[in-house]
Amino acid sequence: MTRPRPGAGGGRFVRVAAGLLGAVLLLSGCGDDDLRPSGSAASPPAAGSTDVATAELQDLKAAAGIEDCPRTSRRGAVEGGLPGLYLDCLGGGAPVSLPGLPAKPTVVNMWASWCGPCREELPHLARLHDEAGDEVAVLGIDYKDPDPAAALRLAKDAGVTFPLLADPDQTVGKALGVVGLPQTVFVAADGTVVATHRAPVTSYDQLRSLVEEHLGVTL
Repeated sequence: MTRPRPGAGGGRFVRVAAGLLGAVLLLSGCGDDDLRPSGSAASPPAAGSTDVATAELQDLKAAAGIEDCPRTSRRGAVEGGLPGLYLDCLGGGAPVSLPGLPAKPTVVNMWASWCGPCREELPHLARLHDEAGDEVAVLGIDYKDPDPAAALRLAKDAGVTFPLLADPDQTVGKALGVVGLPQTVFVAADGTVVATHRAPVTSYDQLRSLVEEHLGVTL
């Protein structure tokens, strides 16, 4: 009678378990490569290095009335704050240091032209900027978006005038735990990230409530 080799059954078990784990991870779709809008099954186009300050983009930015990106300090990364990275200004302008943003309560919204829920959410953020810009800064990051021109056209349609950064290569994804769009990050005046909202904002009243809850600013 042939006896099984020692460890043979254990090896088969490990291979089967590994296969099951791989299947679970594949179905979960939470990796950066499978990034998709919240509430949508659509996947974005493949992103790569993209010029976000061409003459065409500068014209689109001016036509939309989008403000210049904020001047930032050389402050280093704050513990528990935004990652110590620079991002380009969408449509031209000086690069922006995320930890060097002005010391002010800030709503950082991550979106893209291919994201359907973002299209519905952006007007609420535009209104926040228009009505509460003196108390709360609003900053957009066009994330993993290979079409910055489409992003600027969408911003114009949504009435967005707050400053916009570009992150086509998703450099902030890991640090901010991005698994889907839209995503909104609430940053206190001291630079610390106090909350992350990983779902679309569906009304201006909801956005006001989130600002009050996380930033302590009543609008």
